[in-house]
Amino acid sequence: MLNEIEFLPDGLLGTPAEKLEALLGGPTLMHLPGRRPEPLFVTVLAHGNEGTGYCAVQQLLQAYQDQELPRALSVFFANVSAASKGLRFLDGQADFNRVWPGTETPDVPEAQMMQRVVDSMQARAAFASLDVHNNTGINPHYACINRVDNQFLHLAALFSRTVVYFIRPLGVQSMAMSYVCPSVTIECGKPDQEYGVAHARDYIDACMHLSELPEHPVASHDVDLFHTVATVKVPEAVSFSFEDDAVDLRLVGNIDHLNFRELPAGTRLGGVNPGASVSLDVCDENGHQVSQHYFAIEDDALLTTRPLMPSMFTLDERIIRQDCLGYLMERLLPERG
Repeated sequence: MLNEIEFLPDGLLGTPAEKLEALLGGPTLMHLPGRRPEPLFVTVLAHGNEGTGYCAVQQLLQAYQDQELPRALSVFFANVSAASKGLRFLDGQADFNRVWPGTETPDVPEAQMMQRVVDSMQARAAFASLDVHNNTGINPHYACINRVDNQFLHLAALFSRTVVYFIRPLGVQSMAMSYVCPSVTIECGKPDQEYGVAHARDYIDACMHLSELPEHPVASHDVDLFHTVATVKVPEAVSFSFEDDAVDLRLVGNIDHLNFRELPAGTRLGGVNPGASVSLDVCDENGHQVSQHYFAIEDDALLTTRPLMPSMFTLDERIIRQDCLGYLMERLLPERG
């Protein structure tokens, strides 16, 4: 399933994401040489409807057409078939960012492909790894790490002072690559925003100019570090909507505006149809169900039971069913008095 090439395909710099499958034929790992031989590894289109990373790579390579790259660059054009349809992933397909080494579904064909990608980058002694994503809700640009390590923090802080540490979900690119080199996921806001493309492009360029990643600590005042403590899902048996009252759970219509805001206990997230049996599926990083720790139903309203900070809450009902409603976080750095 994986194409591995050592050249820039003709026409790639002018090909839109929806035409990329026709050009490449399938998922493709491209290696390009540079002055420093240890490559920067960049994954784009892990989700086919998240095109910022691909556009950023196009713009970057256009800028370097007549000059040597400052560092070797390896780019994985991942779910090009889903990109052709503008979807996160196709029906019957695995989520390409849940099947990397460490996944809970190691036997699917996509997992075997991701193992090949990781093996190739390990053999090339990758310098650092970047996985470029978008999200559907209102969120700041931020970076994610899977190890609280000084080099990882420096790599993340180069993109944003807002950094999120998580160990679930499993099978993500950044976690698999964290065993090879410093790795981050960067979240660049909603797709099709030019600022997100420019930010990702400039960040990739800055990473290619690094000679090393510092091992000394990042100053606490230079980073806001959060820890993802739980994933929030709506169970399949619970009907929900943002507009229709004839459902079990009607979520508030501006729920994505709550992202990265420290919410007090008692914050209302939705209304519950009288008589409906509603509970959210809330799983902590150890796989335990902890819904009652964070949420309660009182007077036909879904309320928070303790102070918390959400991230990636979305209004996209398809994404909520395919993946999750969002995540819950706590602050690690800096400590607030």
